[in-house]
Amino acid sequence: MTVETIAVGQGEYPRHLRTAGFRDNVSGYEICATTPDRSPELWHRYLTGAQEAYRHFGNERVLEYENVVDGASTALFFAATDRAGNVVAGLRIQGPYTWASEVSSLRPWNGRAGAADLNLMMARRIPRGVVEARAAWVARGIPCRNELAAAISRCIAHAPRLLDARYCFATVASFTADRHRASGGLIASSIPPVPYPDDRYRTVPIWWDTRTYRVFADELQYLMMRGELRAMGLAEHRPRRARQPFGHAGEECSAHAR
Repeated sequence: MTVETIAVGQGEYPRHLRTAGFRDNVSGYEICATTPDRSPELWHRYLTGAQEAYRHFGNERVLEYENVVDGASTALFFAATDRAGNVVAGLRIQGPYTWASEVSSLRPWNGRAGAADLNLMMARRIPRGVVEARAAWVARGIPCRNELAAAISRCIAHAPRLLDARYCFATVASFTADRHRASGGLIASSIPPVPYPDDRYRTVPIWWDTRTYRVFADELQYLMMRGELRAMGLAEHRPRRARQPFGHAGEECSAHAR
């Protein structure tokens, strides 16, 4: 896949970014990072795949398809394609946010334990730049599905770098937590999970911090992320030590730099 490098500059509006991408060396799939207005046909194929994946589990409503189909709320999306050009996985990114009230994925905690702490986490990070991963999916029955799912998780970590933000936020099913931890995501462990979108799931909030994710990522995943950043024309920030990068109530983590 031939791609252009995303040009990221301070204050540059994300919807003017150019296309970027990389090949996942483990699964063999090509992954493109682009915007709905630059790649409208790919955008609609990504959404069609998302509908099919979510419909299979009876969760299509959480996509909010009618609200997102025009692409206006999506700053960036990732689409993975096979050799035939079929879209087999992807996710979309919203933000950067201005107010915590914009983050609709916080609503499942309304009226529940942890709501105030989670809103405070969001509000404290927004001045430093917060984007959010939404509608991630991987097609069923494809070769190397688990490996591709790991690559999609790494894309979540790449998203804030591409959009000149510091953090990426997501709400994920608890059974996917280990995969996201491997790419440097940190579960907000003191926030109780919620049964969203229904009682079959325990959904938890998770953060990626571009300044510290390398401390928490699995070594192999981190090495792959470095190569993917280079492929997209992004230099990695210099490593830094991190003992407790979040440091506020409701977030518990500790680690040492590599």
